[in-house]
Amino acid sequence: MILLKDGNVLNMTTGLFEQKDILLHGDTILQVSADILVEDVLIISCENQWLIPGLIDMHVHIKENFAQYFTAAGVTTVRNTAGSIIELEQLMKAAADSFTPRVISADRMIDGPPGIWGADSPYNVNITEEQAAREEVRRQVELGAHFIKVYGWLDPMIMEIVVDEARQFGKEVSCDILHSKKMHALDAAKMGIKWVEHCSGVLQAMYPNFTMNAPENVYAQIPWNEPDEALIQDICKQLLQYDVAFCPTLTLYDQLNLVDQYWKPEHLVANHIHEIGSLIKMWENQLTYGDQLKKLGQHVKTIQKIAHTYFEMGGTVVAGTDTPAGIFTYPGLALHRELQLFVEAGFTSFEAIFAATSKAAQALNIPHLGKIQEGFTADILVLNDNPLKDIEQTMNIAYVVKGGQVHTPQQLLNEILSEEEYELRYQKIVDKFNELGLTPTEKV
Repeated sequence: MILLKDGNVLNMTTGLFEQKDILLHGDTILQVSADILVEDVLIISCENQWLIPGLIDMHVHIKENFAQYFTAAGVTTVRNTAGSIIELEQLMKAAADSFTPRVISADRMIDGPPGIWGADSPYNVNITEEQAAREEVRRQVELGAHFIKVYGWLDPMIMEIVVDEARQFGKEVSCDILHSKKMHALDAAKMGIKWVEHCSGVLQAMYPNFTMNAPENVYAQIPWNEPDEALIQDICKQLLQYDVAFCPTLTLYDQLNLVDQYWKPEHLVANHIHEIGSLIKMWENQLTYGDQLKKLGQHVKTIQKIAHTYFEMGGTVVAGTDTPAGIFTYPGLALHRELQLFVEAGFTSFEAIFAATSKAAQALNIPHLGKIQEGFTADILVLNDNPLKDIEQTMNIAYVVKGGQVHTPQQLLNEILSEEEYELRYQKIVDKFNELGLTPTEKV
């Protein structure tokens, strides 16, 4: 057993820190109270430190070669919004106390031709027929998908069939309809889609002439820096009737908006990512499309206003990043930036933390996650300063407790796979794809 002694523990009901001890047994929190007395236990002093639940990034695209960055940055659970469950099998089956985050995942995204991400692959499929749509949903459910992800070029009629088939298996559907020309967020809500990623499709509902490929004069008519609050309130009020959930991925938009002046924290995780370089090269290649990145990035203030307005109305809003999409969405650290952008949007520091812990766990229907409470999973961050006074202090991590095991961030970084180890593992995945008749695409 492990005893975290004399820490300031965040009560996720009151929003206040309380000085408590926390007794861990295996991967579970056994007791939270003042002055716990127990023998034969490892004691870790947390005096003058601040304890919050492990963070949950509700929108990522994780791969094994950068999985440990999440835990090193205090992200102990991720929701993988499209990928390959075949590729992620080992991460998804990992023990609670593994060095990698807990993974809740969709399988490949269901899109329409020609496909935003190209031809069919292990990571995406383009569908035009009802039977194929139903079969794909069944295939994903049998494979172990926690939810289904649809994309914006999928025909709305086929999308509705996907939603219907998913409903038969009790699976929620998540949508990214940013690039759709045929539907908007209200259409998605009415057909029963639960998750609106990136707040996509809300702008189309607000401005009927708007699409991502709209001419410049349409873009120019939208008040990007002074969002239309009345229009946003009207759309959010309608969406609230259907109980949709938003994952706004503010850091994705913000990094694109900043382009080559992107947010880069001084942090050992960021330093390690730059040192290894593979993700950095991918993002730097994207910088050649600076004007296009900026065009999407200018949405950030409007998306912030949409997210906060919906939250104020009582809607579900959680924190996610789309790591490693876009540019410089540092695995793990990007979620800390997301919390900062939540606060900038009008959320209190506690509300931002709640969105990335307790609210996220509730939205995932995982009852024993997201709180520091008896009987809950022992995922905890031990911080060196108070994040309610300064949200940036969520990055100031002394220890990460994952599944009851206590690590320093550096210890978790030391466990990251070498390029050689990852290459060997990935080749086995490629062989599996080939056995199943899937065409592998280039890896990150």
